[in-house]
Amino acid sequence: MTSVNNGLNPYAQYGSAYARAVATPSLATTLNNDAADGTPPLGGNLLAGNAATTLTLSESARAKLADAGKLPDFASVAATARTTLDQLYAAAKVKGPIVDGKTTISLSGLDRRALFAIATNNGGKFSPDEQAVASNELKTRFNAAMAPAAATTRLTGDYSVSYKAALDYLEAASPEEKATATWAAQHDAVLKGIKATQQAPTKAPSGIANDPVADYLAQKPGTGSRPTRDFNSIARDARAILDAQKADAAKNHKDLVFTAGRKAGQLADLSSLDNRALSAITLNQGKQFSGEEMQAAKRELDTRTRASVLSALKQSQSSGDPRQLSLGILKSYSAMSAEERQATNWTPEFQDLALKNYKSTASLLSILHG
Repeated sequence: MTSVNNGLNPYAQYGSAYARAVATPSLATTLNNDAADGTPPLGGNLLAGNAATTLTLSESARAKLADAGKLPDFASVAATARTTLDQLYAAAKVKGPIVDGKTTISLSGLDRRALFAIATNNGGKFSPDEQAVASNELKTRFNAAMAPAAATTRLTGDYSVSYKAALDYLEAASPEEKATATWAAQHDAVLKGIKATQQAPTKAPSGIANDPVADYLAQKPGTGSRPTRDFNSIARDARAILDAQKADAAKNHKDLVFTAGRKAGQLADLSSLDNRALSAITLNQGKQFSGEEMQAAKRELDTRTRASVLSALKQSQSSGDPRQLSLGILKSYSAMSAEERQATNWTPEFQDLALKNYKSTASLLSILHG
């Protein structure tokens, strides 16, 4: 079995580079990492000898970007959602989404626009129970989007990260959702919250009507979140996806390969696997993945982790606020499952480092601002 954790954390030695970036955030320097202090590249790949990871888009990701401006009309979305619900009922052998007070189907596979079509009964196609289940799924997704930021707020006392997360969620809504009075009221409230946190980041904004952030933070942590799926089941699903790709490659008389340099084979596509599935392959707790598969999953996971750190760095630069780097890293850490942290080797010590840098930077800014 190939080991992916040899005790070296590609981020654990990041301290001096991280402190440098907080003090003087130079994106080009950090991306290229001249390693003047001996630190590995940000998000460096452990299996590739900490070589810098090149961020590239997969074919499926490029296709999604190309199709981003080709939204189907809302009536078609509603019709497809109706068909999907009927298929889910048939598969579950039930007549509706709620039986004896319990939900019978999962709407987690539907996108946000389809859920909104159901929740608002577009075209009169959906029952009150269906609308209720779809509305609950939308609420669960908002909670999931807020959870990492809220955890960061509770850790640092900085409310700006939670209001920014809420703004990102709202602005990712469909045109139909944005046209509602509810969206407009919440969007206005969040903008007011952001303005307030710009003046006093560690003071909770108050007295703002329709504030979804204040409502969320008033809940207990974890309230309304979807139950965490069994890790062994995730590993089995990941195995099935890889096996399906192998079968497809065999139909084309090719081997499934995991490095782009092997031109003779069919390159595996890991873009459909979420980070927890990639962690399941990387950790290989059930001994069902090859060393090559583990290394490929680790590379993909490191690339995504690196992208999240670089996103925080860019946010720090564009906003002129060096605290945003620490907040972004803390938010990414909070968003990870225990398995993801183990697979990427993001230890509690790394979280402590980010928190320490946040506090020291905040103190310096406070002094500078009088």
